[in-house]
Amino acid sequence: MFKKRDEKLVEQALQGNKKAWFTLISRYETAMYQYGIRMTGNSHDAADLMQEIFISVFRSLACFKGEGSFKSWLYRIAHCRCIELYRKRKPHSDIDDIQAPLCGAPCPEMQLYSDRESRALTQAMQTLPLGQKAVVELKFFGHFTFEEIAQQMDISVNTAKSRLYAALAKLKLELE
Repeated sequence: MFKKRDEKLVEQALQGNKKAWFTLISRYETAMYQYGIRMTGNSHDAADLMQEIFISVFRSLACFKGEGSFKSWLYRIAHCRCIELYRKRKPHSDIDDIQAPLCGAPCPEMQLYSDRESRALTQAMQTLPLGQKAVVELKFFGHFTFEEIAQQMDISVNTAKSRLYAALAKLKLELE
């Protein structure tokens, strides 16, 4: 009925409440998987990344101070794990491996069109440098402000803006 605030769930999870921990996971697992798809370009790496994110969150949960939102803290960890994944592996993109996020399309034709658009966007995002890709992800899919993005990525607000506008210009060329 009423959703508990993330901070309350964190507090309960730290006290050993497994249900609170699983509620946090279920609340953000789809968002983290979709983040992984857009950042890596394939379902296997996205699943690995999502697992690494939640392992890191579990290990670091006591470090969450509540100074910002839990969502912002989670995306910061996701960004760090993504950078680690890029360092470990050379990014690759196989369009056949990309699974578009599920959304309730009203008819099969609309779902097919939506899937094609999602795949095209995911493939186009793979052409972006990691810094630009991360800013696009956080701004449009994470719905963060430029200030929050700058804080998460440890860059200036102007750098976040310039990376976004450069990325959008590249995406426009790729998708035309």
